[in-house]
Amino acid sequence: MDGKSSLPSQEPASRRPRWQRHRSRRSVRRTAGLLLSACLCFIAYAQWRQLPSSPPSVPPANSDITVHGLSVKRLQDNLATCSVLRKKPQDPIGLGRKRNSRYIDGHAPTLIKNATVWIGEPKEGTSPEAARNGTGYGWINSDVYLEYGLIQKVEAAISLSSVASETIVFDARGRPLTAGIIDMHSHAGVGSLPSLWGNEDTNEMSANISPFVRSIDALHPGDPQIQVIKSGGVTTSLVLPGSGNNMGGEAYVIKHAVGMPDGRNETSAADLLADPDRNWRYMKMACGENAKRVYGRPGEAGPMSRMGESWDFRHAFEQATKVVREQDDWCDAAATHGVHSVKNYLPQELRWESLGALLRGQVHLHTHCYTISDLETFIDHTNEFKFKLRAFHHAHQTFLVPEILKRAYGGDPPASALFADNMYYKAEANVASEFAGKILWDSGLTPIYVSDNPVLNAQHVVFEAAKAYKYGLPYHAALASVTTAPAERLGLGRRLGKVKPGYDADVVVWDSDPLSVGAAPVQVWIDGTAQFKDAVELDKPVVGVIVPDEDLTSLPGEPFQADEVIFTGVTRVLLDETQPSQKTNANGITVVFSKGRLSCLGDCEAELQAAHKTNTPVVQLKNGYLTESFTAFGSKIGLNAIDAEDDTDNGPNPNTFVRAEDGLVLDNQKLNASYTYGVTKAISAPSFKGGFSHHGTSVGFLTGVKTVVRQDTVFASDVSVHYTFDSSAKQDSTPSISAAIGSLRRKLLEAHASLNSSETVRDVYSESAFLQKVVNGSLPLVITVHSADTIGTLLKVKKAVEEVSETSIRLVILGGAESWLVAKGLADAKVGVVLAPLQSYAASWDQRRALTGAPLTNGTAVDRLLEAGVVTAIGLEEDWLVRDLGLLAGIVYRNGGGKVDEKGALDLVSGNVYKLMGLKQPGSKEGHFVISEGSPLDIGSRVKAIGGGTGQVTMFTK
Repeated sequence: MDGKSSLPSQEPASRRPRWQRHRSRRSVRRTAGLLLSACLCFIAYAQWRQLPSSPPSVPPANSDITVHGLSVKRLQDNLATCSVLRKKPQDPIGLGRKRNSRYIDGHAPTLIKNATVWIGEPKEGTSPEAARNGTGYGWINSDVYLEYGLIQKVEAAISLSSVASETIVFDARGRPLTAGIIDMHSHAGVGSLPSLWGNEDTNEMSANISPFVRSIDALHPGDPQIQVIKSGGVTTSLVLPGSGNNMGGEAYVIKHAVGMPDGRNETSAADLLADPDRNWRYMKMACGENAKRVYGRPGEAGPMSRMGESWDFRHAFEQATKVVREQDDWCDAAATHGVHSVKNYLPQELRWESLGALLRGQVHLHTHCYTISDLETFIDHTNEFKFKLRAFHHAHQTFLVPEILKRAYGGDPPASALFADNMYYKAEANVASEFAGKILWDSGLTPIYVSDNPVLNAQHVVFEAAKAYKYGLPYHAALASVTTAPAERLGLGRRLGKVKPGYDADVVVWDSDPLSVGAAPVQVWIDGTAQFKDAVELDKPVVGVIVPDEDLTSLPGEPFQADEVIFTGVTRVLLDETQPSQKTNANGITVVFSKGRLSCLGDCEAELQAAHKTNTPVVQLKNGYLTESFTAFGSKIGLNAIDAEDDTDNGPNPNTFVRAEDGLVLDNQKLNASYTYGVTKAISAPSFKGGFSHHGTSVGFLTGVKTVVRQDTVFASDVSVHYTFDSSAKQDSTPSISAAIGSLRRKLLEAHASLNSSETVRDVYSESAFLQKVVNGSLPLVITVHSADTIGTLLKVKKAVEEVSETSIRLVILGGAESWLVAKGLADAKVGVVLAPLQSYAASWDQRRALTGAPLTNGTAVDRLLEAGVVTAIGLEEDWLVRDLGLLAGIVYRNGGGKVDEKGALDLVSGNVYKLMGLKQPGSKEGHFVISEGSPLDIGSRVKAIGGGTGQVTMFTK
């Protein structure tokens, strides 16, 4: 009988009194309930009868499945994973190894004789306080023996009889030897050069939070830049994902030895790993502008603000924390009660695995943060979720808030991975200081200098450390900033960064002190194997290592203005028109300025005597230089304050021909920095499509004036006519390079035709009016271009127009990375070149044939151009380089093999610009000059006074 048939009929019955009807229904329900209960009891009894009388708590010993239906083997594997999850990594040992785990059998040992060695640590017994001040550090004369991929001996006069018979001997001839340079922020291999869309894998942009992606999965061992970087002495790089998202993914430390040519057995990303055992893992995160710019779409996606970014961070950390707690609970239960007791497998979620490893202390975290608010917020994250931070990258404002960094979780403040003086490129980089490294060091923190390759060419990352020394960081700390300090932050400080027994045999012999201008490796060893078969060694005089100048560790004082000032102790005068009199005093040459102009040069005894009566300042120099001031050419200074902020920019002009003078805006940080470092004049052209592109007429102006209304602000209104012929030239009206060049040719020929026409030009500021001046030879035509092929085509255009016009066009190439390939043609056509950058590194397709310099190539583009007799100058492809103009000229001087003397090198950033433009340079007679302590071509120089044509001398108290 089923349940439904037992229920009373629902047919209506004869009516009863209400109380009887109510009682009857209640009785029926009671009866049905009793019957149902009886049925359930019977079913339960029957099931009980079928069960074993005493069920076991675990399945039989040979069972592969637990009572919960789980695989015993998988559970045991999970339990083993628990120990891996809870393992605390340690820095891998150096001393005590018999061989480097990266060593390839069959490589002969190497004995480097007669080296001047920088060990990388102070003498034994030096206190930590004294060592931080530089005590105990120094260069020593020593031999270095490399075997089995390790540094085995660092001793004086190691005898050949004490080493293996097959040992290769390299004579360093007294030159400096250091550990290999370590670049702690690079995108080499994931952002391959030349930059092409198909090779660009730096950022995974599908999600703002992507800690699960890995740079090694996109690492291209064949990236040519890996070899170029190594040619600068860089043996190790931390290859990071990009900064487009708040959580960018895992990073990997690689060595720059690729495949059989570099002594390896295979060509693979795995073989590049600096620590094959992967003791530590690494991760990249980023705060600030990038994520909200990339992902912020109102109403659709975020973050839109730094508040949203903070939430994304915290939410991700919360999810990872949850997984970690669930794992710990599972591991505790399985370990205590056995795997048969657990009811599920170990919780694992690949999305949060790497972030969980960070929270467990197995990952070294590196975070891109600029501003105080970003720095403070991220430090708060470290304390809320209890994880350590190894370094802030870019870190432009860390020098302002050392106390915030010291609040980081774990009691180990993060290092600051910096550029020396690259700033102004976006709002969060606009508050910065070239003295940041020195200030951080004085605050007990660690500055490290990096490239962010390809933002900077990592081949020259040691130049960043050299500039840090120039800006006040102690010499030993500057060398440490690209050797021992990054090694320690990477958890590899017992293997990398020092020249000691037990360390990896990654060493570099340099042609000069690595912190000197133009220093280049003679040879590089990675894991004991020489990396350059036919290394080019520059022809340059052997000079000693730098004797640290303690005066550099004092920051310059605030500038002040003086009408009258006298300098003594000047040893070199390198002016265009003025030379000192033959008579000088015991203190060298005396230089007197009155009302901002040079009034005496020689012994100037009368002026010195009068100075005591008039309280005129007299400044004693040790090795004073008086030179022409510098000129910035090709930059956007005067037309832009912050590169990425449209509100501060004059704007692009792809379809309109404009005059730079009409958009000139003065008195901003770029111009103030320019003036402070001796760049008192600039020639800037309007932008074509942003970046390093130009379209319109340039303007020559003074950088030290505050407004455009001063009569002397502009010294040349329309200096030259500018066009750009790189990939940006391909647009609607000119969809190809050939169309763009054809358009220019047509405009020039039309300009010539209009010169012979009776019709006058109505607008003297129009493109056609200026092109008439180009065609008649009175105004230079400056083309921004890198490709040798396009340059060659432009030479043909020049010739074609000249054949018609019978006048010479003054063509100048700006950029010119590949101009060396057509140097003879340029010289024959009397076409000059303004190199920008001076040292190209094939960043774009049209720069792919650039010369990178020793030890890979014998010289760079500037050397080939000068050899061919091409008038050459140095321009600026980015505005922040205004501080470096003198040093860039110094590279040409030091590495040019005598092609230029000191004056000729300085002309590259002054006189040659005006020669190419057909202008007279505003010089010392017009009140433009620089007084520096030491040669402005050397790393240890410092500007002491500037004349910018304003009638006063700007001086610095220190």
